[in-house]
Formats: sequence, C-alpha cells, structure tokens
Amino acid sequence: MKKWIAATSLTLSVAALAACSDEEASEVVVSTNAGDITKEELYQEMKTTVGEQALQMMVLEQVLQDKYEVSEEQVDAELESMKEQYGGQEQFEMVLSQQGYSEDTFRDTIKLNLLQEKALTEDVEVTEEEIQQKYEQMQKEVNARHILVQDEETALDVKQQLEDGADFAELAREVSTEPAAQETGGELGFFSAGDMDPAFEEAAFSLEPNVISEPVESSFGWHIIEVTETREAEIGSFEEMKEEIEHDLKLAKADQTQASAMIQDMMREAEIDIKDEDLSTTFDAFLSQPEQPAAEEEPAEEDTEE
Repeated sequence: MKKWIAATSLTLSVAALAACSDEEASEVVVSTNAGDITKEELYQEMKTTVGEQALQMMVLEQVLQDKYEVSEEQVDAELESMKEQYGGQEQFEMVLSQQGYSEDTFRDTIKLNLLQEKALTEDVEVTEEEIQQKYEQMQKEVNARHILVQDEETALDVKQQLEDGADFAELAREVSTEPAAQETGGELGFFSAGDMDPAFEEAAFSLEPNVISEPVESSFGWHIIEVTETREAEIGSFEEMKEEIEHDLKLAKADQTQASAMIQDMMREAEIDIKDEDLSTTFDAFLSQPEQPAAEEEPAEEDTEE
C-alpha cells in the first residue's frame, strides 16, 4: 500500500482551477511587491507541469466509477490500515506532508487504487480451499535467513559450502548480492504469509527449522534459505480474515496485461473529448495501442459425404 504515495498531489488543484469562470480565473492567488499571480496563470503553469498526469488520473477515476463502486467505509478502512503500517497517525501525516498531501486529498488516491483493484480482480476466481490454505499459512510466522545470488550454479555451490560447515552469516556477507547482508548476515527476522516474494515464501514455509533449502528462484535471483525458528501468529478467526485473504489471493492471481487491456477498452468506450487544446494529446499514446483481439471461435465442422 505504501507505493500509493506518489507525486500526484496536484490533481485536485488542477481540476479546481480548470473549472473557474473568467472572473474567478483573474482572481489573484498570490500578491508580492514584484507583482501578482492569478488563478489563470497558476492553472497554465500547473497544466504545463502536471496537467496530462492529472487529467489521466481524473478521467480514469470517472470511467472506473461508472462501472465499479468504492464506499467511503472502504476508503476509511484502507486509510486506517496504512496508518498502522507507518506506525501511527503522526508518522503517517509526516510522510503525506513530504509528498504534498493532506489526509483528505490522499483519500482520492486510495479510492482510485481501490477502483483499479476492482477492475483487476473482477474476473478472477478463488476457491474456498485456496482461502483456507492461505489462512493456515498465516497462522504461522517463520524466522529465516537467506543468501541471494544471481544464478543456480552459484546457489548450489553456496548450499554445498554450508553443508560442509561454512558459517551462514559469514558466507552471506561474502557472497550475497542483497545489500543488507553485509549488516545482517542474511537474517530476515520473523515474517508471515504475504510478506515476501511468493516463490521465496512458499519455500520458506515448507522448510523444517535448521534445514538448508535447495536453490529457490524468485524475482530477485536465487536463494538458499534456512528457517531458524517458527511461532504461532496472532491473527483473527477465519471468518474475520476470509474477505481480506480472498482479496489478496485475487490480486496475486490477476493477469495484469489482461486487466490493462480491459481498462484501455473502457477508456475507448468513454469517448473522451478534451476541450483544452493544450491537453488534447493526453490520451493519444494510450488509446492508439492495439486493441486486444477477441477470442476466435472454433470453426464448425462441415458435414462431408462419404
């Protein structure tokens, strides 16, 4: 969720200025002894610097809202969750301030992301069995350490060295490509299901303590993993967690390419007509991408005479 905090805080300001009447546009927003700055001048400057980005976000939100619904309660829940991730209200407000947000303006970013998640997961199916399995994984936390290298051959060599008695932490500092390994010796601390790369996580949760894993390939490279300790996690009941788990599983299974194509088609169908000539090319690159071809039907077999 932290990735949501991005440089898009001017969106609402651009929208507000664009809606001004001629009289309002000439209104002075800043006055100095060197001269004045009007709303129109500010709009023109903001249009030049962030106008296309702001317009893309605003139109995307309108198009998605026309098909999907995100309630204020959902936005509130996500906001509170993010505050917990950042360690409380004070730390969260400090991060928002650094990015030029207030809590009120950031709510719009949360809403847009939730709308995109709905589009992304609309056709994704998750079984009860998958949810139950994920819940069982979440009931356990593991304390693990790892050594990250670039290829399988090196990982196999690392595994052999460990089996021959090499010290894990020293070897991690010597060969691991993870920058933190120099300080941590490969220690990751306790983590639970959903915290790590899926391939890494699957391997770690299947290991018995003090067993060196086979090489595990993740999006970061090749790992040799050792779980040093396990403990029971403090989580809610299955019924309390079910909806959240289902949502996370759908996101993990979603086809990003297919979802992007679907959103692109929705934007085409919206018949976007930009009245401001300076912003008229905002969607050209996006809408000029080729449409996804419809699935071809199998041709019917023709009856043939013997």
